[in-house]
Amino acid sequence: MINIKRQYIVTDNDRKIGVVLDIETFEKIEELLEDCGLALLMEEVEEEESLSLNEALSAR
Repeated sequence: MINIKRQYIVTDNDRKIGVVLDIETFEKIEELLEDCGLALLMEEVEEEESLSLNEALSAR
């Protein structure tokens, strides 16, 4: 699990309305989301037939 260091932005009534992350944490979260999205796309096409290089180039 990733250690998320965060600071909250709060209203005068102490209601949380936002969060501040350091850039390293933000970039790690972004990378994890992209990896998850890629994995989902790969699962979607897992059963599809693969193309040869020539077939892929001619499909452009």
